[in-house]
Order: sequence, then structure tokens, then C-alpha cells
Amino acid sequence: MLQYLKKRWKYLVAKLGGNFEESADPKIQLEQAISEAKDQHRRLREQAASVIANQKQTEMRLNRSLEELERVNANARQAVLMADEAQTTGADDKAASYLGAAEQFANRLITLEADIESIKSMHFKASEASDQAKAAVEQNSTLLQNRLSERQALLSQLDQANMQETVNAAMNTLSESVGSDVPSFDEVREKIEARYAKAKAVSELTEANIDTQMLEIEQAARNVEAHARLDAIKEQLGIEAAAEPQAIEEGD
Repeated sequence: MLQYLKKRWKYLVAKLGGNFEESADPKIQLEQAISEAKDQHRRLREQAASVIANQKQTEMRLNRSLEELERVNANARQAVLMADEAQTTGADDKAASYLGAAEQFANRLITLEADIESIKSMHFKASEASDQAKAAVEQNSTLLQNRLSERQALLSQLDQANMQETVNAAMNTLSESVGSDVPSFDEVREKIEARYAKAKAVSELTEANIDTQMLEIEQAARNVEAHARLDAIKEQLGIEAAAEPQAIEEGD
């Protein structure tokens, strides 16, 4: 039962995640990704600053130790010279005091030299870490700049995709039926074209009938004119015009 509940829970999480990804606005997600990249770069810079600061502190500590070493070494030399001068003049008590001071300086030199070697090792490692931190910040800065430049291209591409999707939806609306009560654009076009074709056909038939009647009238007018011309010619020739044929009686 527990195994079933785990599977069911994972299924619900995956389904909700899928629904979220489908409904999420890519533009907002892109801005979130850029904001996260900026925060990550800021955290990286802070970490790098701490590493570089540690290297700087180690370097200052090393410089102080080297300066102290030089000073203690000079004091030890001076104590030895003063002890030698005291022995030369017969001041044995002073000579012994100066030699004691020289021994203390010598012990301090040994301690300082050991500390300096340890600090040098620490400084070397800190310098390596500092160089790596600087390189990481520089590399991540270049990557962030590329992401910022790519964001503009992606936003433009996203706008083009939204426009194309709108055009595609409009084209689908024109070519597909919206519902049972709303005809599609193609159906309306076919209906209009059918009515236009029918009206055009009727118009052409009407024009053809009028043209035939006009031809008949023109032909009759030409026949009357022709008969009048023939009568005029006969009159000029002195030929009497033939009598008009009597109309055929009805029923004959």
C-alpha cells in the first residue's frame, strides 16, 4: 500500500509539473533564469573576494615576518659586535650580557624562520586559490554577458513565435468550422461563389435573349429598307411595282 501511495504521489507531482511547464510564460521563466544567473554571479564574486582577501592577509603577514626577521637579525649582529667590543675592553660583565641578548635574538631568528616557511607555504596556496577565484569570476562574467546578449535574441524569437501562433490560429479558424451553428470561411465562400455563378448565368441568358430580339428587329428594318430601295430602282426603270401578295386567308 505504501509503495502504491509513493507511485501515486510521484505521478501527481509529475503531472502538476507538466501542467505548470505547459502553462508557464516563457518570458517570465527567462527573466527568472537571468535573475538566478545574476545572483549566482554575485555569490561567486563574494566567495572570490573572501579568497583573495585571505591571500592579501597572508601576504601582509609574510611581509611583517620578513621585516621582523631582518630587524632581529640586525639586532643579533649588533649584540655580537657589542659583546666583542666589551671583551676587548675587559668589560666581561657587559660582554656576557650582550652575548645573552645575542642568544635570545638568535632563538627568535630560528622561530621567525620556521614561521616564515609556514607562512610562505600558506601564501603559495592562497595565491593559487586567489588566481583560481579570479579566473572563475572572469569566466562566469563572460558567461553571464553571453546569457544577457542571448536573452534579447530569445525574447525576439519568442515574440515571433507568439505572432506565428496567432497567425496559425487565425488560419485554422478560417479553414475549420468553429461550431455547428457557425459556418467556416470556406463554406461561406462556396455559398457566395455559387450565388454569384447562378446570378451570372441568369444575366448571360437574359443578355442573350435581348441580343436575339435586337437582331430580329435590325433584320426586319433592313428588309423594309431593301424593299423600298428595290421599288425606287423599278420606278427609275419604268417598271411597275408588282402587286403585294394577298394575305393568306385563315383556314387555307
